[in-house]
Amino acid sequence: MKEFFKVTDLEHTLKYSAVFPSVGAEFIELHEAFERILAVDIVSDINLPAFARSTMDGYAVKALSTFGATEENPAYLTVKGTIDMGKPAGFSIGSGEAAKISTGGMLPDGSDSVIMVEYTEIIDKITIEIYKSVAPGRHVLATGEDIKKSDNVLSCGQRLRPQEIGLLAALGKDSVKVYKKPVIGIISTGDEIVPINNIPDKGRIRDINTYTLSSLVREAGGIPVTYGIVGDDFDALLEKCSIAIAHSDMVLISGGSSVGTRDLTVEVLSSLPGSDIMVHGISISPGKPTILAKASGKAIWGLPGHVVSAMIVFKIVIQPFIEKISGLSSKYKKELRIPALLSRNISSAQGRIDYMRVRLIEKNGVKWAEPVLGKSGLISNLTKADGLIEIGINTEGLDKGSKVWVIPV
Repeated sequence: MKEFFKVTDLEHTLKYSAVFPSVGAEFIELHEAFERILAVDIVSDINLPAFARSTMDGYAVKALSTFGATEENPAYLTVKGTIDMGKPAGFSIGSGEAAKISTGGMLPDGSDSVIMVEYTEIIDKITIEIYKSVAPGRHVLATGEDIKKSDNVLSCGQRLRPQEIGLLAALGKDSVKVYKKPVIGIISTGDEIVPINNIPDKGRIRDINTYTLSSLVREAGGIPVTYGIVGDDFDALLEKCSIAIAHSDMVLISGGSSVGTRDLTVEVLSSLPGSDIMVHGISISPGKPTILAKASGKAIWGLPGHVVSAMIVFKIVIQPFIEKISGLSSKYKKELRIPALLSRNISSAQGRIDYMRVRLIEKNGVKWAEPVLGKSGLISNLTKADGLIEIGINTEGLDKGSKVWVIPV
């Protein structure tokens, strides 16, 4: 008879992520960098903008020349010329002078502001009247006002969104150093599992977990590599695990994590060279029998065979580990949670964190979280859900109307 596993609380389990190092880095072209994670700090070697430029169509002026101008008492300025886009003016502006300028144009020397064209009237070929005053710097971006040379503009561990990629383009970075995408090996176990293109005999099921876990790995920024189905055979699973560990940055084994005479995952992981079973059981539901081991400096997970449990464990527990080895800094993690009101009373057992599937519905402008009830092994229930709600470890349940935070799935 096997000894029952001792559960570890979720918070303590997540702290083990610090044990595992980040993957290596590589240079990639900027157009491939969306959603990648920076492996270096980015320091600007230029000022942005590199020259004072207009943010409006109008006239570049000395602000002093406009002081006191109103509709009843307009100021009259001499138009000295027009600023061509993409070129310096070639002349300077003095008191009582102006230069016609378009948005983005370079301010001529001597000017310090722009009067919008809406507040001007053309009197003749060289004269305009203005009927509004402007302060120095109005409608102008000064040299280095956006970014100054030597500014630290992006940080190592930051995920690159479109706006960060635009900034890198503005700095002339056609390539960037990022962390590699971690390779995550996936092994599906159990004599009852068959490939999805087979028609299962009675008592057997198709290999759902390989495909759901692969999709979750991609969503988390990793590269899934599948190692097929392994039956309940110690030597076969040990060999497959050894191969996966040698060629992956992390390994997921679905099935075989609970206590039973045919569950081999713990025995196999314990037999790997230098292995350490760090966690066997987490105080969450579903997903309590999850295993975390370390071998060759890499995390190896034993996940429940039920696909719903495996997916919830991935979302709550494994994804933070993938983000850690991906190089993502904790200060840049996005934890999107949607506020809603609970649509009915729900019960929960103390001593564990329960995750309940919910769908989001809106009634009279109020967002409600409606529990999707059913057994944990039913994948159809997860396809009906928009997210999960967390019921705390010391909570016996939640009342209808309670405010909850929905974790999208």
